[in-house]
Amino acid sequence: MRSEFIRGSGSRGISNDGEEFVVYSPFTEDKPARSFLKMSGFDSNPFAEPSSDNPFNDPSVTQVTSSTVEPVDQFNPFPARPTDNMAAHTTPASTSPYQPAVLQPSTEPSPQATAAAAQANLLKQQEELERKAAELDRREQELQSRGPSGKENNWPPLPKSFPIKPCFYQDFSEEIPVESQRVCKMMYYLWMFNCMTLFLNLLACLAYFTTDAAYGVDFGLSILWLILFAPCSFVCWYRPVYKAFKTDSSFSFFFFFFVFFCQVVIFVIQAVGIPKWGNSGWISAFSAMRINKAVGAIMIIVAILFTICAVLSVVLLKMVHGMYRRTGASFQKAQQEFSQGVFTNKSFQTAAAGVASTAAQGAFQGN
Repeated sequence: MRSEFIRGSGSRGISNDGEEFVVYSPFTEDKPARSFLKMSGFDSNPFAEPSSDNPFNDPSVTQVTSSTVEPVDQFNPFPARPTDNMAAHTTPASTSPYQPAVLQPSTEPSPQATAAAAQANLLKQQEELERKAAELDRREQELQSRGPSGKENNWPPLPKSFPIKPCFYQDFSEEIPVESQRVCKMMYYLWMFNCMTLFLNLLACLAYFTTDAAYGVDFGLSILWLILFAPCSFVCWYRPVYKAFKTDSSFSFFFFFFVFFCQVVIFVIQAVGIPKWGNSGWISAFSAMRINKAVGAIMIIVAILFTICAVLSVVLLKMVHGMYRRTGASFQKAQQEFSQGVFTNKSFQTAAAGVASTAAQGAFQGN
């Protein structure tokens, strides 16, 4: 009887009945079989400590745990001595156009610096105020140099560097009506001709004084007439007639007639040439002819100029009066303009208020 069974040792044996048996075991000499037995636990010691499979025995885990890298909790970012690799490694300079922002430490200014900055600011503000004040002064001077019409004065025509500025504004084409411009310009030319005649009269009297010292009075008076009549004639009769043509003012016309009539009388007296009156008229010229013919000839020329002034003044007075009659002006209208102008004048109002206040105080103190 052939039996196949597994025993712990041997591959052949004899049964109890004396028959030889053969044990076929695939795990006796076969190494894979031993590995299988070992894996199945039959080849292990049952009395040894149980050895379960440790998941941390994995090679990947053991490699990490056995590494020489320091753990995170023991890593020192600031070693006492840098390694050779780190010392040998250098960072190249950045070639980027954008540089990293560097925060500067904030420092509070000292009290001295604060005071200096405040003083500099005050000086700057003071310079700005002075500049504005100078600009205001310049504008105020410009406004003062302008006439009542708000335009810059242009007469007399003086250089800008001259210390005396123009006092009047004059423009015939802009301010005088077309029908009155011719007569107004003739009055202006008459004033200029009169000033030239007064200057030549001064030279003639000077020449007369050189021939006879007794006529020094004529030379002195000729200087006075030039200084007095030249500006006064412009203000007293030329500017009123200019204003009369400009505004058609009856009061200005009446004022011009009164003053210019006196001027005509003066022209006649100067043309006559009363001796020792400072005029080189006809009488003085013929007297000088007996002493010095050259001086007499000069004085005759001046006498002719005075005569021309007298004639022109009479002609122009008649022309202005004719234009005044055509405007419909009257003496009553002149009175109304005068009263309105006086009562609306600030200077007159101030003077009247002062007089009334003084009278009231005197009456109160008397009571």
